[in-house]
Amino acid sequence: MAVDAKTASSFEEGLKGASEKVAEFKEDKGLLKRLQHWLHQTPSAVPMIVLVVALIIFGVLSENFFKAGTLSTILQQIAIVGILGCAQSIVVLTAGIDLSVGAIAVFSSVLMGQMSFRYGIPAEVSIAIGLVLGTAMGAVNGFLIAKMKLPPFIVTLGTWQVLLASNFIFSANETIRSSDVEAQAPALGFWGGDVTFWGVPMLPDGSRPDLATAETVILTTNAAAGTGVKVLYAVFLMIALVAVMAYVLRHTAWGRHVYATGDDPQAAELAGVPTQKVLIQVYALAGLFCAIAGWVMIGRFGSVSPTASTGQLGNIQSITAVVIGGISLFGGRGSIVGMFFGALIVGVFEMGLRLVGTDPQWTFFLIGVLIIFAVAVDQWIRKAAA
Repeated sequence: MAVDAKTASSFEEGLKGASEKVAEFKEDKGLLKRLQHWLHQTPSAVPMIVLVVALIIFGVLSENFFKAGTLSTILQQIAIVGILGCAQSIVVLTAGIDLSVGAIAVFSSVLMGQMSFRYGIPAEVSIAIGLVLGTAMGAVNGFLIAKMKLPPFIVTLGTWQVLLASNFIFSANETIRSSDVEAQAPALGFWGGDVTFWGVPMLPDGSRPDLATAETVILTTNAAAGTGVKVLYAVFLMIALVAVMAYVLRHTAWGRHVYATGDDPQAAELAGVPTQKVLIQVYALAGLFCAIAGWVMIGRFGSVSPTASTGQLGNIQSITAVVIGGISLFGGRGSIVGMFFGALIVGVFEMGLRLVGTDPQWTFFLIGVLIIFAVAVDQWIRKAAA
């Protein structure tokens, strides 16, 4: 006891005159560091800034750019990509990737069309079957990735080829014409319908009115050609899906589980998140979105074609929108609103460069630069979380 008391006394004597300040950690609070933190907390900020700058530049370069008809056309052009982007976004948020989104969309549209025309099933039932089968295709991807622990890139690369081949085999490369769709199964082309804002409606007998004396109405579904601003139903569907998924991902437990699974799956599992179940649900939901995109394709293009370019390019277009939209390819960071901005950026560049009269190849050049820039910014922003 005497030895312990003596030791304690010597420690106290040694501490006399020592600083009593608590340890402090200095943090760089410079402008650049604060910007980095803000961008980390607001992942859709970068694509939003790029979009605004692009709108201003093309608005200055072309006097026709800010016309309502031009902006409406941009939205119509990105409708399918935007819906496929919703599918790709939730997959990438889990640190995965889906190369089969375009193939699922085209195969689902072919299934809907062939069910109606080859087997005589009512169009509404065919659509439901197509949506269910599209969801099942996505769920198969999820099962192989979650349960069998196969890499998402390899799994979806394989299913992309399998589904494209199945699409051609099942359809026998047969295209269903737009006139047949309109006459026999109009429900298939529903999303190709449109409403017109500030247009002049056709006369009751279907004839064109005298535009000099006719009255303009705020909203009509039967506008005379060349009047008002036409917006496809598909555009409203895309915006609705983006809004719903933005809410689900940010304000529900399932959405937080998606982010947690992508950020650190091991930690998420230890915290009680059923990561395997979440992955299967994510890929199944992605399959459903792809099937919806396939339905929209029929309305957008008018026909049911197994050779639609979306089967080959849909995956690249959706990944482009996701990456430019600021969603990290490493998972766990980003927002579906950013993806929407990314799709808009691509649409704005394509339309703007066309109006300016430049070589179309500049579109691909600038989009490629934007992709590299977006990934570089993502890497820099991720340092804020380190």
